[in-house]
Amino acid sequence: MIGFGLALVGVGAAIHLYIFVMESLTWTSARTRATFGTSREEAEATKELAFNQGFYNLFLAVLVVLGIVLYATDRHDVGLTLVVAGAGSMVAAGLVLILSSPSKARAALVQLVPPLLGVVGVVVGLVA
Repeated sequence: MIGFGLALVGVGAAIHLYIFVMESLTWTSARTRATFGTSREEAEATKELAFNQGFYNLFLAVLVVLGIVLYATDRHDVGLTLVVAGAGSMVAAGLVLILSSPSKARAALVQLVPPLLGVVGVVVGLVA
């Protein structure tokens, strides 16, 4: 079950890596603007904020990936700590998005469901 949980938090890390790319690297492109529903003017005005926010998503993904690698190299305690901290932060960020912008619930669920299920899988695997 731990392996299944780690796979799901890995999916969460991949999603957050993609969000990093959109927010920090392609924020003003037509495709990213369409994804986030922003105009060219809005994207230009918020470019610095999005750039910074994208790095938060990158750091969460790095925590999770590092945790998975450490777990795979028999550093189970440190690895799972990083996985749960990183994935738990992804879940918390998704909840903040739902609560602050209910119209973005779909995006929030994409962001939070895989890491949530992953953490549940890891915890179940630990107690089983």
